[in-house]
Amino acid sequence: MNAMTRSQSRNWISYLMDTLVNSGAMPAWDAVEYLTSHLIGEAPNLNLHHSKSPYENIQQFLHRIYGPIVEAASRTVEIPPQAMIHMFTDISLMGKSAVLVVYFPGHNQPHQLLLLDSVPAWDLVFETSIAFNEWAEERFGWIVSALKTVCHQAEPAPLEHITALQLV
Repeated sequence: MNAMTRSQSRNWISYLMDTLVNSGAMPAWDAVEYLTSHLIGEAPNLNLHHSKSPYENIQQFLHRIYGPIVEAASRTVEIPPQAMIHMFTDISLMGKSAVLVVYFPGHNQPHQLLLLDSVPAWDLVFETSIAFNEWAEERFGWIVSALKTVCHQAEPAPLEHITALQLV
């Protein structure tokens, strides 16, 4: 990533912390500790590894990391009012977990997969906050790009509007 792109990149750790605090999930001091202990360091993530309930902790961790990225992407691209975006996780305690982001256009139209990310949750640790920001920015870009594609496809062409008016 070049210097120009890096300077335009968001500070995702700060954004995640704000999201955790503003949602009431945890106070600021806990959010800082949670994010730094779970995201920065060496793999494997011992917080997940030594957990008494690893399945729940991995699921919560992935939602806390990917959720704000998905939310930011959905605010970047204008989506129709009847549409919604949902994130699903398939947790694996032994291998890679999966994070799926799905676009539901509404009106019984087919759902669209925006992101399928294979995540080794135990190894989802970064050397520096810059490395995490680059990782998060990449996923944000993928979701925004996919959203632009599916939202553009969902918009009826002007000719379709005219045809619909003629039928009435």
